Amino acid sequence: MASVVVTRRHDLTDAQWAAMEPHLPAVSGKGRPPKWSRRQLIDGIRWRIRTGAPWRDVPACYGHWFTVYRLFRRWQRAGEWTRILAGLQACADAAGKIGWTVSVDSTIVRAHQHAAGARRDGHLQKEPPAGAGGEPADHGLGRSRGGLTTKTHLACEQGRKLLAAVVTAGQRGDSPQFIAVLGRIRVARVGGGRPRTRPDLVLADRAYGY
Repeated sequence: MASVVVTRRHDLTDAQWAAMEPHLPAVSGKGRPPKWSRRQLIDGIRWRIRTGAPWRDVPACYGHWFTVYRLFRRWQRAGEWTRILAGLQACADAAGKIGWTVSVDSTIVRAHQHAAGARRDGHLQKEPPAGAGGEPADHGLGRSRGGLTTKTHLACEQGRKLLAAVVTAGQRGDSPQFIAVLGRIRVARVGGGRPRTRPDLVLADRAYGY
């Protein structure tokens, strides 16, 4: 595909798209040619995730909002986003772009007000809410003084890129999740073989000393 006009300063550059495109699922040759390119739709998904806006507010330059959402949801349920990330990480590690001094920390996120009262039998919905990896039994929701909260535990390399994540209820402690989040680090190797799972060094604050 030819270069596209960058409509937002955070859209994929030509170099970024060239690195990402080989890892995308194969295009089906059936049906009518798509009205919007994959690059437009993926930039639309990235715009929505970055801003947190409703799907219906995705700018028209990225394609129809429902087409953007449908691509995101279809790849989420099929596990494609996980495979794309794994492919990009493997190439980055082979190029020496991953710094294996890993930082571990967590952040608490206040749940949306509509999180309260959600149906308990979500798996019986026409379209279950979870993607390919499922979701925690408690839906990652916990109660604290501020109400419903979720805690995200992250392991990042020195380029500030994500290597692993664990989602728990907001009241869960940091230290018990230390091994869990490190255990999810798996960076594949381009030439095959076992994925790399062990950092050279791990940085963490005193909450993990317990």
